[in-house]
Amino acid sequence: MKIKDIELEQVAGFKSQWPNDDLAEIAFVGRSNVGKSSFINSFSNRKAIAKTSSKPGKTRTINFYRVNNAFRLVDLPGYGYAKVSKAEKAKWDKLINEYLHERENLKEVFLLVDIRHEPTALDKQMYDWILESGYMGFVIATKFDKIKKGQVQKHLKQVQKTLGIEDEGLIFAYSSETKHNKDVLEEQVEVIINA
Repeated sequence: MKIKDIELEQVAGFKSQWPNDDLAEIAFVGRSNVGKSSFINSFSNRKAIAKTSSKPGKTRTINFYRVNNAFRLVDLPGYGYAKVSKAEKAKWDKLINEYLHERENLKEVFLLVDIRHEPTALDKQMYDWILESGYMGFVIATKFDKIKKGQVQKHLKQVQKTLGIEDEGLIFAYSSETKHNKDVLEEQVEVIINA
């Protein structure tokens, strides 16, 4: 599944702003600054379809990207970022929870974690929810290019152990720079969309 065409279709701060057709959607969740927007740019071969920032908390809305007029990639706000007000954090949490619990178009949820660091308690909580909700439990370990090749397996094992992932085939090491594993993820997305 090659992405020929992608557009930012909708930026939603409220449920009422969600697109109202039944295109299949794949959502990306993860803590702030894990690289969700960079992943979407890299995966779609666009430099800046998704806004990126070195400061955590850039994505404050649910961003719906229409792909090939056939399905959507959905970028959710990052969780676990402390430097916002409690009211703002509560608004993000409500937005994420509503979408994940109520969106009927949602076919799969990918959890993004930073391969360099052990997943956090919030990552574990999110991963458990993904499994309990009947999703496969795919994990994208971002920033793969930032560690030495000899360290990759050690880091992937740590992700697997911390999150309690039974099948290591569900974890994809990914680099937004080199696009390592992009082809494998394209195939996986195609399987999900056509299921």
